[in-house]
Amino acid sequence: MDDWDDWTPTKVLTAPKGLKVTGCFNCGEEGHNKADCPNPPKPREVDPDRPAPVTYVPEEFDVDKVFEQTGISSGINFEKYERIPVSLTGNNPTKHITEFQQSGLRPILLENVSRAGYKTPTPVQKYSIPVVKSGRDLMACAQTGSGKTAAFLLPIIHQLLEQGVSGGAGDTPQQPACVIMSPTRELAIQTYQEAIKFCNRSVIRPAIAYGGAAVRSQINKIMAGCHILVATPGRLKDFVGKGHVAFGGLRFFVLDEADRMLDMGFLPDINELMDHPSMPPKTERQTLMFSATFPPEIQELAAKFLNDYLYLTIGTVGAANTDVTQTIYEVERLNKRERLLEILNGEDLAKGKILIFVETKKNADFLASFLSQKNFPTTSIHGDRLQQEREQALGDFKSGRMPCLVATAVAARGLDIRGVSHVINYDMPKEIDEYIHRIGRTGRVGNTGKATSFFDPGNDSQLAAPLLKILSSAQQDVPDWLPPLASGGYAGGGGFAGNHDVRGASRAPAAAAVDEEEW
Repeated sequence: MDDWDDWTPTKVLTAPKGLKVTGCFNCGEEGHNKADCPNPPKPREVDPDRPAPVTYVPEEFDVDKVFEQTGISSGINFEKYERIPVSLTGNNPTKHITEFQQSGLRPILLENVSRAGYKTPTPVQKYSIPVVKSGRDLMACAQTGSGKTAAFLLPIIHQLLEQGVSGGAGDTPQQPACVIMSPTRELAIQTYQEAIKFCNRSVIRPAIAYGGAAVRSQINKIMAGCHILVATPGRLKDFVGKGHVAFGGLRFFVLDEADRMLDMGFLPDINELMDHPSMPPKTERQTLMFSATFPPEIQELAAKFLNDYLYLTIGTVGAANTDVTQTIYEVERLNKRERLLEILNGEDLAKGKILIFVETKKNADFLASFLSQKNFPTTSIHGDRLQQEREQALGDFKSGRMPCLVATAVAARGLDIRGVSHVINYDMPKEIDEYIHRIGRTGRVGNTGKATSFFDPGNDSQLAAPLLKILSSAQQDVPDWLPPLASGGYAGGGGFAGNHDVRGASRAPAAAAVDEEEW
């Protein structure tokens, strides 16, 4: 969960009335006052239980560099990606678009889209843009790397430009027209960069709030005027509680990676924010939820926040991307380092980045150090690293200065990093949905990629059955040793079981929204 890193100085204590204070306020000695003190200041007593104030202020993003460095180019399989099945269910579905020029987006947005290198909308964009423009709530479920961020940002910015925005610098509290909630700081930063890109040269001002960075700096930037606020739950809850942000002007509420927002322990925070007195009822705001998996239990949780929503699924949701070549090795824990070195020795790090997932923070740092000693430039990212260290690590990985990144799940969700050619699961995750999200860091938007996983039978047997389903559905080679393990009685589950609209067939006339000749 988001860190609670706000720090309030200790209240200054004064002497009780009638009690004379003696001694120097500078050094504490008797016989002189502070103005005449010849001594160095007395060291302040520090409460070891009080965390130090966070002073890290991230650098401002340069919009030209954001355009240059963010986003992913479509790959050789984009045409096949365009033909994946689409389902839109719910009452009175909207008609999809096929080109950005058909979208009705404001010219300034289309110019920013073109500058960002977008030529053809992805399937989730083709369907989501008209839904959001029409004013409907949406639960959208699409494979990782499908362009979900632009799918909600573009129509939201369009609507704000069309309807106009109020409020400005100095207003207290700031009442953004759109709030986008992200489960991790890294995903919030990435979404904020996309907002900077698409809001370029418009009157719409985005801002960001997340833990690990200086509170006052974020407050000042929000108070300078904020129409779109991207935030992690803990920091947003804190800013709302202290009166810096309120929801009186809210028109759009977005949960990005919504399945994690509703099952990572964030649900109490989400409920508290939704119950805030300034929060408009769901009939008076648009609520949008995007994720790669929406299991039935998460859909039922989400539905209470949504009003007459449409449910969009792109492709075989909960299945792995067929553009990723998956290889599974049976490797016991003590043999993993040796096998990893064998794989890395066969890689050309000048041609692609390698993302390595581990289960523990300690192992992330240890493995990064080990690989660096073996002449593979490697950095690490996990929840215990300081925020500036996390951002530096991602920056080094994105730029290619460190072509190998060892990460825990903090980096697994939603991040678009150019040039990730190989994902390695050094440790398998506990849930199959997490496996899908991890290997989705490569093979994005029609590009091809590789995913290699170390399966330890003594620790990963619960994944055997669902992993077998994943490999089979993506037409991947299945190792001979896996089916016997999969038949051991574990039924699997997770997202692969299907992400159909739990409201049932009676709510599904919108399947006709898919043009047979196109899909």
